[in-house]
Amino acid sequence: LSALTAQPAEVCRPSMSTELELPFRLDTQLTEMMRLRVQSLQQRGQKRQEGERLLQANEAVYRLDFSQQSLRFSHWTVRLAQAGRLTITATSQLWTPDLTNLMTRQLLEPAGVFWRAVGDASDAPVQCYEADADEFGERIAELAKVRKVMYFLFAFEEGCSPETVDGSITFTADS
Repeated sequence: LSALTAQPAEVCRPSMSTELELPFRLDTQLTEMMRLRVQSLQQRGQKRQEGERLLQANEAVYRLDFSQQSLRFSHWTVRLAQAGRLTITATSQLWTPDLTNLMTRQLLEPAGVFWRAVGDASDAPVQCYEADADEFGERIAELAKVRKVMYFLFAFEEGCSPETVDGSITFTADS
């Protein structure tokens, strides 16, 4: 019995499941639309709506397109080509970007925080707050049941930029 419990989790997976890796894709049109909103408010000297979440200069909007709805979170794959910090925040299913401004209440917690420290070897794994990242992945899998597309704010800090980041999330899909 002890030999069975020592097996890696992959060996114990049911054969009825397949892995599905979904890449985060930059939504240039939505990012630009949100930047124009900030610019418009600045030009007119107006303030944001109460509770509105404006896009910061170091942020961009990314999207995940779900081809299936019955998913279980497996793992994150985040690559940072250089030292830096990436914070990924999901938006709730209540945000319809073509109809409404993004409100702070539509941002989900926890966020995924991934980083590579200065001095880390180029082949060193990217670090993260594992418990938060796992909870975040599970929450995304739950939302995938009712969404075909989900939007995320990527905040690039400490030397990180869209050109130096690549990310995806892998789910187990029931077949």
